[in-house]
Amino acid sequence: MNYYVERTIRALLTVWLVITLTFGMIRLLPGGPLVQLRAELSRQGYSASRINALIENYQNVQPDQPLYVQYFDYVTSLLQGDLGQSITNPNSVASIIGDALPWTMFIMITSVILIFAIAIVWGAVMAYREGSTFDMASSSVSILLGSMPFYVLAIGLVVLFSYKFQILPARYRTSPGVEAGLSVKFVVDALRHAALPIASLVITGAGLQALAMRGNSISVLGEDYVRVARLRGLSDRRISTRYVARNAILPMYTGFLTLIGFYFGGSPILEEVFTYPGIGYYLFQALENRDYPLMMGIFLVITIALVLSVYIADLTYGKIDPRIKSGESSEAY
Repeated sequence: MNYYVERTIRALLTVWLVITLTFGMIRLLPGGPLVQLRAELSRQGYSASRINALIENYQNVQPDQPLYVQYFDYVTSLLQGDLGQSITNPNSVASIIGDALPWTMFIMITSVILIFAIAIVWGAVMAYREGSTFDMASSSVSILLGSMPFYVLAIGLVVLFSYKFQILPARYRTSPGVEAGLSVKFVVDALRHAALPIASLVITGAGLQALAMRGNSISVLGEDYVRVARLRGLSDRRISTRYVARNAILPMYTGFLTLIGFYFGGSPILEEVFTYPGIGYYLFQALENRDYPLMMGIFLVITIALVLSVYIADLTYGKIDPRIKSGESSEAY
């Protein structure tokens, strides 16, 4: 089967399994969210018919219908972009996610790009200076930063830069009164509010990736074709850019794409620390308030983001490593 067709089918099957598991988790487990929601509405004095109507509105299913009918209605609504109605927010789940998702994507994608850039340069320099004081000091710093949870650093940055020196804002996406638009004032204000969340991810994430780049570069530097290039008298700059860098970056490529999906999973803690209203912040609020439609909608979006990251990595990996087309290389991840 064609490589791209196979990966596309696998990605679609994964998303379908996630949708099915999401449907099953909230309906089939004893004492699940729907049962608790029904009990909570009952305690508030709603009649049985009114409870059924509310659950139908929240989940896009009719509770008194057979399970396969509920499943069909649920999938049909998802395909139409209807994720139901939030219990605690007057807006629909799709509307909340549509407003919050671009802000979270901005934080995550910017962080991963910066991590990628810093790790490549830092790791390559460590490899070329293997065994030097710089290499040993950098390795120690990388391990130290990599072992630190990003939310611990985030709290420290808030205390230092927001409360002690009052250089950067500690919360929200923009300052009150700043309207969204293509204006310098809005862009600068949004960047100032995003600076600390991005710094938390970059500082704690770049170290370990730099160590990975160091290991890959040292491995490539020992290859026969690099020795042959040196014997041919090629310059170090040409060897480092055309022979070493490309082959050392190759194993890290898919890891950085999947890192975006991984950071989406960690967004609830990060955005709660900075009160940054992205999808992670709303997921945390949904967990606290037992807002199950919003919770499951955001969970589905985060899962699809991870699947999409792996899918893009699969499709583009063959462009970088031609061996994947002939089956001489392993999968992209």
